[in-house]
Amino acid sequence: MELAHSLLLNEDALAQITEAKRPVFIFEWLRFLDKVLVAVDVKEKQKKLVEQLTGLISSAPGPPTRKLLAKNLATLYSIGDTFTVFQTLDKCNDIIKSKDDTPAYLPTKLAAVACVGAFYEKMGRMLGSSFPDTINNLLKALKSAESQGRGEILRSLKKVLSGLGGAAASCHRDIYKNARSLLTDRSMAVRCAVAKCLLELQNEAVFMWTTELENLATLCYKALEGSNYGVRVAVAKLLGTVMATALMPKQAAVMRQNVKRATLEEVLELMATGFLRGGSGFLKSGGEMLKGGGSVSREVRVGVTQAYVVFVTTLGGQWLERNFATFLSHVLDLVSHPRATQTHVEAVYSRRCVSFMLRATLGGLLGEKAQIAAGKEICQAITKQMRAVGKEDGGEISRFRALQSDVSASQHVMVCALKELGSLVQSLSATASPLIQEPSIGLLETVTSVLLHPSMAARLAAAWCLRCVAVALPYQLTPLLDRCAERINNLKSSPEAVSGYSFAMAALLGGVHECPLGIPHSKGKSVVSIAEDLLRTAAQNSRLSLQRTQAGWLLLGALMTLGSSLVRYHLPKMLLLWRNVFPRSPKELEAEKARGDSFTWQVTLEGRAGALCAMRSFVAHCPELLTEDVIRRLMTPIECAMTMIVPAIIKVHGAHLKASAAMVRLRLYDILALLPPKTYEGSFNALLRELVAEFTLTENSANTTTSLLRSLCHYDDSVLMGSWLQETDHKSIEDQLQPNSASGSGALEHDPSSIYLRVPVGEAIPGPLPLGVSVIDASVALFGVVFPHVSFKHRLQMLDHFAECIKQAKGLRQQAVQLNIFTAVLSALKGLAENKSTLGPEEVRKSALALVMGALDNPNPILRCAAGEALGRMAQVVGEATFIARMAQTSFDKLKSARDVVSRTGHSLALGCLHRYVGGIGSGQHLKTSVSILLALAQDGSSHEVQTWALHSLALIVDSSGPMYRGYVEPTLSLVLTLLLTVPPSHTEVHQCLGRCLGALITTVGPELQGNGATISTIRSSCLVGCALMQDHSDSLVQAAAISCLQQLHMFAPRHVNLSSLVPCLCVHLCSSHLLLRRAAVACLRQLAQREAPEVCEYATSLAKRSGDNKDSSTAIDLNITETGLEGVLFGMLDRETDKKLCSDIHDTLGHMLSSLAVEKLSHWLKLCKDVLAATTGMNTTQGNEMDDDTMFTGLGDDGKSKPSVAPRWVTRVFAADCLCRIILLCENADKAHFDLAAARTVQVKKPKGDLLVLHLSDLIRMAFMAATDHSNQLRMAGLQALEDIIKKFASVPEPEFPGHVILEQYQANVGAALRPAFSPDTPSDITAKACQVCSTWIGSGVVSDLNDLRRVHNLLVSSLDKVQAGKDSSSQLYSESATTMEKLAVLKAWAEVKAESKPAKPVRSGDEDEDDLGADVLPPDSLITLVQPELPSLSRLWLAMLRDYALLTLPAEFSSQLPPDGGAFYTPETIDTARLHYRSSWAPVLHAVALWLNNTGFGAGEDEEEVPSAPSKTPGLSQGGSLATKTFEETVKDRMHLMLGKNTHRYYLWYKAITCCIAELRLYCTLLFTHSHLPLLAVELLNVLHRLLLTRDPPAIQLQVAAVVQETIRAAQTHVLQQRSSKEEKGEADSRSNLGEGGDTGELVPGKSLVFAAMELLVFILVRHLPQLNTRVQDSPNHVPLRPQRLPEDSARLVANTISILAELPSLCSPAGCMTILPTVLFLITGVLRETALRTPDNSVPLPVSASLQGIKTIITSPLARVESIQTQWTGLVRSSLASVLEYSQPDESRPDMDEVNMLTAITLFLLSASSELVGVTVLQNGCMDRFRNALNSSDPSVQARCYQLLLSVFQHSSRALSTPYIHALAPLMVEKLKAVERRRPGTAAELQAVQEGIRVLENLVSMGEEQNRVQLLALLVPTLVSYLLDENAISSAPQVSKGLHDFALQNLMRIGPLYPAAFKVVIGAAPELKTRLESAIRANQASSKAKAAASQAQPTVQAAPTIKLKTSFF
Repeated sequence: MELAHSLLLNEDALAQITEAKRPVFIFEWLRFLDKVLVAVDVKEKQKKLVEQLTGLISSAPGPPTRKLLAKNLATLYSIGDTFTVFQTLDKCNDIIKSKDDTPAYLPTKLAAVACVGAFYEKMGRMLGSSFPDTINNLLKALKSAESQGRGEILRSLKKVLSGLGGAAASCHRDIYKNARSLLTDRSMAVRCAVAKCLLELQNEAVFMWTTELENLATLCYKALEGSNYGVRVAVAKLLGTVMATALMPKQAAVMRQNVKRATLEEVLELMATGFLRGGSGFLKSGGEMLKGGGSVSREVRVGVTQAYVVFVTTLGGQWLERNFATFLSHVLDLVSHPRATQTHVEAVYSRRCVSFMLRATLGGLLGEKAQIAAGKEICQAITKQMRAVGKEDGGEISRFRALQSDVSASQHVMVCALKELGSLVQSLSATASPLIQEPSIGLLETVTSVLLHPSMAARLAAAWCLRCVAVALPYQLTPLLDRCAERINNLKSSPEAVSGYSFAMAALLGGVHECPLGIPHSKGKSVVSIAEDLLRTAAQNSRLSLQRTQAGWLLLGALMTLGSSLVRYHLPKMLLLWRNVFPRSPKELEAEKARGDSFTWQVTLEGRAGALCAMRSFVAHCPELLTEDVIRRLMTPIECAMTMIVPAIIKVHGAHLKASAAMVRLRLYDILALLPPKTYEGSFNALLRELVAEFTLTENSANTTTSLLRSLCHYDDSVLMGSWLQETDHKSIEDQLQPNSASGSGALEHDPSSIYLRVPVGEAIPGPLPLGVSVIDASVALFGVVFPHVSFKHRLQMLDHFAECIKQAKGLRQQAVQLNIFTAVLSALKGLAENKSTLGPEEVRKSALALVMGALDNPNPILRCAAGEALGRMAQVVGEATFIARMAQTSFDKLKSARDVVSRTGHSLALGCLHRYVGGIGSGQHLKTSVSILLALAQDGSSHEVQTWALHSLALIVDSSGPMYRGYVEPTLSLVLTLLLTVPPSHTEVHQCLGRCLGALITTVGPELQGNGATISTIRSSCLVGCALMQDHSDSLVQAAAISCLQQLHMFAPRHVNLSSLVPCLCVHLCSSHLLLRRAAVACLRQLAQREAPEVCEYATSLAKRSGDNKDSSTAIDLNITETGLEGVLFGMLDRETDKKLCSDIHDTLGHMLSSLAVEKLSHWLKLCKDVLAATTGMNTTQGNEMDDDTMFTGLGDDGKSKPSVAPRWVTRVFAADCLCRIILLCENADKAHFDLAAARTVQVKKPKGDLLVLHLSDLIRMAFMAATDHSNQLRMAGLQALEDIIKKFASVPEPEFPGHVILEQYQANVGAALRPAFSPDTPSDITAKACQVCSTWIGSGVVSDLNDLRRVHNLLVSSLDKVQAGKDSSSQLYSESATTMEKLAVLKAWAEVKAESKPAKPVRSGDEDEDDLGADVLPPDSLITLVQPELPSLSRLWLAMLRDYALLTLPAEFSSQLPPDGGAFYTPETIDTARLHYRSSWAPVLHAVALWLNNTGFGAGEDEEEVPSAPSKTPGLSQGGSLATKTFEETVKDRMHLMLGKNTHRYYLWYKAITCCIAELRLYCTLLFTHSHLPLLAVELLNVLHRLLLTRDPPAIQLQVAAVVQETIRAAQTHVLQQRSSKEEKGEADSRSNLGEGGDTGELVPGKSLVFAAMELLVFILVRHLPQLNTRVQDSPNHVPLRPQRLPEDSARLVANTISILAELPSLCSPAGCMTILPTVLFLITGVLRETALRTPDNSVPLPVSASLQGIKTIITSPLARVESIQTQWTGLVRSSLASVLEYSQPDESRPDMDEVNMLTAITLFLLSASSELVGVTVLQNGCMDRFRNALNSSDPSVQARCYQLLLSVFQHSSRALSTPYIHALAPLMVEKLKAVERRRPGTAAELQAVQEGIRVLENLVSMGEEQNRVQLLALLVPTLVSYLLDENAISSAPQVSKGLHDFALQNLMRIGPLYPAAFKVVIGAAPELKTRLESAIRANQASSKAKAAASQAQPTVQAAPTIKLKTSFF
């Protein structure tokens, strides 16, 4: 392939490769040429290139090759010389004229035609006057050409036209005449080509949209007859554009000729003709019209519908806004026309078309303001219609009845108008409020008036519209329900009112699940009472029986959708109602058959159908209530319904009961499908008989088919069945054209219960199919559920019966029966597979196989698909190799012999399905045969259908075989490429399947594609060529396949996918009119943006620049990438797209781009978000207001410019607000300078491009403000969230220019203004709750230091607190009780957070925790208290009530009977489950606040007694005993204490913040724990809970908090013990005092009662968690590998240190005996920690755990225990063994090279100093200690020596001479030796110098300790050593700094010692004269230098030197 990459075609290389590979080589060369031609200079090679390229024309190139060839030739001429262009043109014309008609010559002709087109397109008028000949030549060829030729010629004509523009006017009519007849060509591809050619022609040919307009329209209608989707799209575009041009012609054309413009009425009239009469023309249909003759073909109607949309879109949004009223009335007239509504199904289809027109134009083109205006128009249209029907203002029904035809016409208009109104309101969501609130529109009145319309369809549509209003504006839900309830009660006597208002109530109840805030619980009760009343009174008035029965059951069914929590209360009543509808026993059943007339039967059947429907709703929506007992009671009526024999009744009473009977069956099948089959297995036989009869159409004369077949077939088979149409933008109207019965004719009136059910995914409005189809669907579905549970005998009978049924039926009926049976069989096989059961024994299999094999040869492709699928599923459920082999063999044999298309397609699919369901392993042995057969079939050029099916199956096999297919990849790939190069592009299905194959092959090769081997490179380049071939294809689905192949390639081999060409291609596709292509493009962008967002954005922007530069027509792409880049386009798409998958992919793509780019391009992204958020609703029109001549005609103008872009819709704005929060988060993780104004300014000075978030603060605040004050509730939530984030992140950022202030201060007005609207009374609870959160964040952030300013926000909280105090029964309630709970708790939580921030000035006594006191340094610490203080009395009451509620709510389920029956202070019993969640999110801060409050008030000591009963008086106290008010203060405190601790002990698995809050409170309680006698046990319980908490939670922060609580607890306990001891002393019980504390006389600690034991348990756990080596069990285990000690991370180190310090405190809580119990453990742990953590640190600092351990050792050894006689011996033993351990640990050891000797020595010294009496005279220990000191003295590390000297000094100086003397004797000589040696090796570093200095100090001290008589000997050691350190005066100047330092030090010491011991000093100096001389010379030198220094220092001022001493922790 690489050889193909040269400017000239490498002919040698071409000659060497095989014939098969040549076309690929040539294509690859052309591709390369296409890229490089634009960039290189071709002067000298042009001639050769032209030769090579023209030579290729006659080499019969395939379609993609000829396209590229033509493009390259044209490019070559347009950039090089144009001398030979006419020769080449003539050559092409000659080829076209050639009479050779053989198929072999065809590709050459087509290539010539393509070249001609490309020349004119590229060079246009440069080719001068040659065009008439060329055009005539092409037109002549057109007459005799076959379909491929016709298509190619038309494409070329289009290019010629576009290149020449107006210059070709002379030929326009010829082209038009020749082309128009081809609009009805039998080849669909040709029809498409003609439409596109004529579309190009109408740009210049004025006659097309003036004189020829009517003819053209008629032609288009004819072209639509029998069309496929592609033709409909192309013709609709042509028709719509021509009509739009006729209305608003292009300026240039108008100026040239004096044109009469068409009026809007004429144009619309013309289009209406197509919609109503199709292509039959005007005059001919006159006579038929009177007779009401033939209906219009559906294809035409759908095509014209699309044309309407194109027409309006072309004219643009502004035009629609101005002319909406006309358009609306026209469109609604269409659907009221009798021709459009001849049958019910036709009427539904017409309605769907009209709805589609309205949705596509109104929904897409208008901004939110304009949509509201459109809503007004629709309301007026509805009012007008209602007047026509004779309902005066929706009051009572007027006496006169309008004509029946009026009613039927008006009902369809109503349905369309109401449906659109509903969709409009729903898409506007909360922004629709002006539409609802404005009285002049009266939307609600208008819609409610339709509830009395005589037609059921209109009433249902009105109910649906109300549901949309309620979902969009939830505050309307409750009032609407109330209004309907009131009307039902008032208008009981009107059948329409009962029906209409019950529909409305049912619809509203069905909408509740979409409103998170719900409805008040009482509404459920009122619905039940209305429904009961209706059912009870149904029999009283026969005129109303039917309506009341239906209405009652409908309401009950709707009630069930509210879920178990509500239905639970009404279940007993419901069960009773259900039981009463059906006869109680078989006897009664028999008896009732004899009774009744046809009307009572109708009411009875309707009642039973209703009851079953309500049951089904119950089973579907309340699964929690379905206990065995309830199911048993439901089965009674259900079984009765199963045995109810209806046919007999119909025979007696007439066929009009059929519908009601069918409805009963439908409901029965529906509910049975939801229940477990085991519950009704007794009735299987009767049920199956019924089901089989249903779908085999036994009783049914119509040939109704099920609609489920497609959904049961595999999604991937959509290519074969054409069901990919479900994935287009036109899905809702294209459904009408599917072959099965009533497809796409869903409508609410077919099944009123659908009005309250969930809307199916992807539908805008529920559309149940007609009853006949629904019943069959339900029977098929139920058959699939029941079949797996039926005995094999019955299975066999049924399968045989199916075969019999198919045999009996003939013609169309046979097709219908077969379709239904196959759907049922598929459903059954699917059920078997899901149940993991088998099909059955041999005879069952045989029968099933015969049935399936018979259908593989069926002429109906859908049946063949189903048969293939069934075969695959059978193989799956049988799962035996022999059976699978037999099936495969049958297909192999058939494929080898069969020649007909049908059986070849069927059996090739069978192979594919077998592989799909059995997988690669199961069908591995058939792989070779399957692949070879399918590869052969795929090359069968004679039938494209065979190719399609074979390739599709091949793709299935590649997919399922996985790696086993690797051996066949090369041949398959080369086949795929060959076909892509040769199959005509009009066979799009073949190309789509080739795309599937290529994708599957790429997945099979997978990650290998990254490799560089020869074979892999070939495979990879083949894949890339394949993708390129598909990208060039004209069909969108093929392009989508190309994109997904490239996407997979990019996943496996990212380096080889060229993004610079892929990204621009994707950007172009974003504007495609094909949904699948847009989806593929966005999905691919999403993947690319994940890894390479910056590159993607760059290429997109460069594409925009490119398309901006070359304005020539051929490359101008309709792209709206502006300065906002690709991200701007994606944001824009969010406004237009409605497809869920597509939108979520766009969100993800933008998310990935944001993550990788937002921080670098901060201003760009912030501007993007700001532009989206700042968009005002309505249009931002670009033109000026004054209409000058130019703008008059710009209606069509240049496509992109005239459509004013719609302002971003609310959904997009919400997404932008979320993006804002993400940007803040990303900046936080990126760089702290983003949140530091001073730093940001310095950065900005350094690099002006530097972009930091803090500089954009005002924008951030403005965006959050705009969002928080919007109409849309979702946007308000997002805005408040953003505001909270901004406050949290920027609260502490100081303002550099005003010290002491923060930058947020200047925005307080904005914050206040953003919050205020959220507290208005009509704001939904969730927003108010969020706003409370923001308020507390703002108040607590300490931004505002002036209390008066804070009051603004504070007052909002005060006002909401009043709301909370109003209690539960506040009057008008709009939302459910749990919403109120949420709001009230949010208020309490906000106050609690403020309270927590406003702590009193004296902080709680806490160890090392700094509480998060943000505001303390800004505000005076008490100031916030003044805000909280006035509310505290009521707040504390509410807080305690809330905690009490939560304590009750968190009881385990088995205590539920103890819950108060009427709820708590803030929740009602019905909403317990939702309330729990709200409590759970707010209890922690409240608890914290209560703790603070209790702590300040000494547990409420200041409260008056009356205030003790807590909360609103309803709340029961905790003790249900006597009155609360009589409790003593002591008891109240106890109660509260229990409540608080109970709360803390509960739910220890709560999240992090809650735990930290909790623990903070616990630290407050700990101080109080021991004030009362009964509380120590609570403390034990508390420690146990904390221990449990540690077991489940890992974050170190939590563990640190826990440690702090334990410390507080222990301290409180110590104070308690001290008090007890002192009180005993006062009483004079000195002897018993010693036994106070835990352990008493015996020393026993009882687990569960002992605080010390609990604390030990917890502390040991923490230590072992962080230092597992401490656990002796680990060390003793046989496979234990000793670990080298590691340095602990900082958090762990702090934690271990805290733990050790607590451990050391524990003995003080014990009696002496108790101490002896715990001390061994404590000492073991402390010495162990010392061993594990005493490691050297680089900076010689002491690790925290080490200092804590040393401190702990000291605490314990110096404790008063040593003085207690009773335990003297034990104590001594303990101290000695501890020291022995430390000595052992400090032994030098190669396994611990980094042991810190210094800290070990320190520990040893500690023992020696603190416990001298126990250690004197123990020689073993003494020798060990001396050893360690010796090692340290001999250490090579000077810092160790220095520390050793210091420690020795403290030992030498010890008061007990008995201890110090041995050490002095042993170690002093070694020291002297060391110090003497310094003379020879002077110190080189500061550390060495320090060591020497320390040593000298020890010697000096020894001298001073010595007695007078030994003074001389001691000085004789010291003085010579010091003198030896002095330098002589010559050396001193050149000596290094350290050496000088030693000299100075020695000199100073000598000068100090001399005067101290004058006599002895003289003796020593005198004894050695050389000492004296050295000393004297040094002194002289010193004096001289000090004089010089003094002189110098007078010259310059003194500088204070920084102290250089490092502080060490002192332990002594």
